[in-house]
Amino acid sequence: MAYDKFTILRSSAVPLPIENIDTDQIIPARFLKATERVGFGDNLFRDWRYNADNTPKKDFALNNPIYSGKILVGGKNFGSGSSREHAAWAIYDYGFRCVISSFFADIFKNNCLNIGVLPVQVSAEFAEKIFAAIHANPNTEIEVNLPEQTVTLLSTGEKESFDISHYKKDNLMNGFDDIDYLLSMKKEIGEFAEQLPL
Repeated sequence: MAYDKFTILRSSAVPLPIENIDTDQIIPARFLKATERVGFGDNLFRDWRYNADNTPKKDFALNNPIYSGKILVGGKNFGSGSSREHAAWAIYDYGFRCVISSFFADIFKNNCLNIGVLPVQVSAEFAEKIFAAIHANPNTEIEVNLPEQTVTLLSTGEKESFDISHYKKDNLMNGFDDIDYLLSMKKEIGEFAEQLPL
């Protein structure tokens, strides 16, 4: 397994109601030298989280102790900019398993799906309801149900459906990346190969 299986996630969330968050803001280019998926969480939103002297910026959501959880709620057009997969790595390494937004950049969305982070696209109206609920009560919980493809505000019961490809959904529920998926079909591939003419 490439990562933990994703089925149903119930968690509080960290709000980041900023539009057009690009991948350079998610993980600045100077931190892209590593080739393994570890350690990137330390530098997630580095320039927004820390001052030049490395002291935390108290007004940034990830530094605010009232916010916590495995869900990040971002503004519209989340993950725009360059195609660096390190942005998805940083989000996963920090501890987030789901990002909710009213719109995702396609490449960022696919990078997340490949490493076990579920990008959930909701309507702008539902995104505003989520932000309002978190601001009213930072401990408010959200349920992300991958089998049913729904996201629910548990405090009110309001829910909305989201789309995901069957292939990516199946991989997330099994904890597979693309290589794991092929390995899971090793027997079937071998049987097919045996039937081919020499």
